[in-house]
Amino acid sequence: MARSSPTADVDPDAADGEWEYRPIDIPGDVSRVTAAVRLAIQAEFGGWELSRVRLYPGGVRKVTLRRKRSNRMLPEISF
Repeated sequence: MARSSPTADVDPDAADGEWEYRPIDIPGDVSRVTAAVRLAIQAEFGGWELSRVRLYPGGVRKVTLRRKRSNRMLPEISF
């Protein structure tokens, strides 16, 4: 899975006051279970939660994660 480029909807490092957002593209060849496990790890250790998932033809998923803005250092997304 690779981090996507900025989209019209969400800038990769966008913030709307309380929240920061990160878009992620998940290729169609990644199974649903594998994607779910990787996203769960990010939620557990990075403080991210699922904001949006869009499924496109070919199986590509565009996922947007969000987390509360914080002054403490949190790990980056690693896919």
